[in-house]
Order: sequence, then structure tokens, then C-alpha cells
Amino acid sequence: MIQIRNLSMRLSSGGREVSILDGITLDVHDKQFVAIVGPSGSGKSTLLGLMAGLDTPTSGSITLNGVELTSLSEDQLACLRREKIGYVFQSFHLIPTLTALENVAVPLELAGDPDAAAKAGTLLQAVGLDPRAHHYPVQLSGGEQQRVAVARAFANQPAILLADEPTGNLDTATGQQVIELLIRLNRDQGSTLVLVTHDPALAAHADRVVGLVDGRIASDDLQAGSQSPRV
Repeated sequence: MIQIRNLSMRLSSGGREVSILDGITLDVHDKQFVAIVGPSGSGKSTLLGLMAGLDTPTSGSITLNGVELTSLSEDQLACLRREKIGYVFQSFHLIPTLTALENVAVPLELAGDPDAAAKAGTLLQAVGLDPRAHHYPVQLSGGEQQRVAVARAFANQPAILLADEPTGNLDTATGQQVIELLIRLNRDQGSTLVLVTHDPALAAHADRVVGLVDGRIASDDLQAGSQSPRV
């Protein structure tokens, strides 16, 4: 479970303090698929980055499966991300000098898995890219690069998968393929999925849609057929 309590994020800009997030309190339950929506500048990506421990909030707390992020050192955060969190960036963030197979294998190798290459190959097959395993990112289309990024995010079977506008740089058809892939892997592996998007059609796939406006939760809606979150 992800538990967020009174989370605020403020930054200094031009000699004044700017509020990015203001008093966010939210529970995301195990295996739930939550879409975070809102206009540009509403704090969506900042909130997701804080959930991943990529930044430190000004105040408040984030607890992932009983572990309070703000109490961890940088090394402990890196270990937590490696073992428990998968992160899909909008801009792919693949290593350009590594092949698709090698990119997917990176988190497995960092975890000391002796079968990293074989498991990476299985993951690429799962996302339909085994014929492209030995191609470099520059040789792949945007949709193919994002599918590699999704396979890499799932490499260590994370308990939590975070995705920041994973279809933002893709055309409609390719974006639909990527979201179907995320949903399938989420259901097959039972990972909790939190996804930031500005696309209402994409958000419609989620169990629950949380709307942010000006750094605050403006709405929190369960989709039809979803179970009510426990609070």
C-alpha cells in the first residue's frame, strides 16, 4: 500500500516560494490501478516522482508498504527503487549505447541476477520485441522504445509500478498498445499501478481516477465495477 499524508512541495522561483503540492493525503491499495489526472502544472509528475523517492517533499510523509521514504538515505532509496518500484518515463530514458536486451537486463544485473540476459529476453518477448532485442534505441520507433522501457520497469517484478505520461510522446494507436501492455502486466503480475496522464480515454481504463488542480486533490472517483478503496 502507498500511504501519503499531508504532503506538500514548495520551491523557490524568482525570489518567491511557489507551491507545487499542497496537503495531499491519499491511500493507494495493493494491486489497484490509479490514474492521476489534471491540467499542466497541477503537480501530477511531482507527486509521482515523490512516490518514487526521486525527490524530497517540503513536508508530509510517503509510506510504501510500511517503509517511510523520508527516513531513508540515498543508498536506501536506491535499493528500495531497485527492489520494489518500476518507473516508466514519458521520454523513455533508455541507455543509448545498450541494445534493447541490455537495457532491460540492467536492473536484473544490478540486483545480481545470474540469469539477467535470459530473463530480459523473456520480457522482450512478452512485449512483442524479441526480434528487436539486439537493436539500439536509435534503431527503434518511439513505441518500441516505450515498450522496452515498460519491460525494463517490470524486470524485477516490482510491487509498485509508476508511469509518467507513458503515452505522451506516442501516436494514438501506439499509445493504446502501450497502455494495454501496462494493464496486462499489472494484472498478470499483481503490481500496484499509478499512472499520470492528461488523456481522459487513458484514465478511463483505471480502477480509480484522482484529479489534481493547483497541487490539491480536487476529485477522487472509482470507476464502474471497481471496489471501493479501504481507508
